[in-house]
Amino acid sequence: QVQLVESGGGLVQAGASLRLSCAASGGTFSSLIMGWFRQAPGKEREFVVAIRGNGDNTKYADSVKDRFTISRDNTKNTVHLQMNSLKPEDTAVYYCAASRYWLPMTQNSYLYWGRGTQVTVSS
Repeated sequence: QVQLVESGGGLVQAGASLRLSCAASGGTFSSLIMGWFRQAPGKEREFVVAIRGNGDNTKYADSVKDRFTISRDNTKNTVHLQMNSLKPEDTAVYYCAASRYWLPMTQNSYLYWGRGTQVTVSS
């Protein structure tokens, strides 16, 4: 069983940056595909970005490409999401998730989920 805990959310103004972190425990972290999803009020949860276990492949949603960067530290069992040039439409609860299969945009492929961290971007 893998436990995931997100941190780093907050309230920022448009154009600012935030760095989210997700700490994992209970599994072989380096074998896991790690993803970030988000859910805005009144909307379905959507894919943001994912990274393979060794970090050699990533997949970004078009809406965040060139603004967000995912990284991972397998020595610390953590994955980070650097979010730059934030926009009000980035406001959402951000969830960290783990999968054993490289189907990065398929939510059902992710077995483990964190509880989420709120990101609010004011205009």
